[in-house]
Amino acid sequence: MAERLQKVMAKAGVASRRKSEGIIQEGRVKVNGQVVTELGTKVKVSDEVMVDGLPINKEEPVYFLLYKPRRIISSASDEKKRKTVLDFFPDVEERIYPVGRLDYDTSGLILLTNDGELDNRLTHPKYEVDKTYVAKVEGIPTNDELKQLRLGVVIHGKKTSPAKTNVLETDKKKKKAVVQITIHEGKNHEVKNMFKAIGHPVEKLKRESYAFLNLRGLQPGDYRPLKKFEVDKLYEITEKK
Repeated sequence: MAERLQKVMAKAGVASRRKSEGIIQEGRVKVNGQVVTELGTKVKVSDEVMVDGLPINKEEPVYFLLYKPRRIISSASDEKKRKTVLDFFPDVEERIYPVGRLDYDTSGLILLTNDGELDNRLTHPKYEVDKTYVAKVEGIPTNDELKQLRLGVVIHGKKTSPAKTNVLETDKKKKKAVVQITIHEGKNHEVKNMFKAIGHPVEKLKRESYAFLNLRGLQPGDYRPLKKFEVDKLYEITEKK
C-alpha cells in the first residue's frame, strides 16, 4: 500500500507532516535515487527514501512530556549553540522533536515525539487543544480587562479566540497579579501579547497543562514517557474535528 511521501517522513520522525512538505519542496528528498519535489508523490514500503543524503528509518513512535526550564530553546538545534530541549534526552536514540514551542524565557510543559501525525494534529489550529498558563503580570487586571481576554483581543490585526481566565493571587503593595489563562491557539508570544494588549505585561510565564496532561511530580528539567492511554487519548481528542 502506497502512502504520501510527507506522511511516511513524518512517521519516520523526520519532521511533522507540514515541515516535511517544506523539506520535499526544497529538493532535499530522494526516492529510489531520484529527487522528488511533488507533494502528491506516493511511496511504497519497498521504496528507498533519503533525506539530505541519509536513508530514513521507520522508527517506533515514542512520546515524552518535559518540564522545560526557563532559558531553554524549544527546537531541535540552535545556531547560537544555546541549550535546547533535546539536551535533556541524551539517551534517547529516536529522532524526537518538540511539539510546537515555548518561548525561551517561558517554563512548563512541552511534548516531544517522533510521531509526525500526532504532532500535526496537536499543532494544527483546527483541533483547538487547550493549553493552560500561569502568568505573573504587572498591575492588577480588572474584571473588565480580563473580560476582553475572554471575548478576544486584537493582536496584529487579528482577533484572538476567547480565553478562560482566573485570578490566582494579587499583591496590591507590589502591584502584581498571578493569572491563570487557558487558550487553544499557539501563535508566537500569544499569551504575552494578549496581556500586553490589556495593559498588563507578563513578567513570568509557565505552561501548567496541555490538554489533560500536567506537570504533577516533575521538577524543571525532568521528563517522563507518556503512557499508552495518554497517547490514545491525545489521538481521541483530536479525532473529533
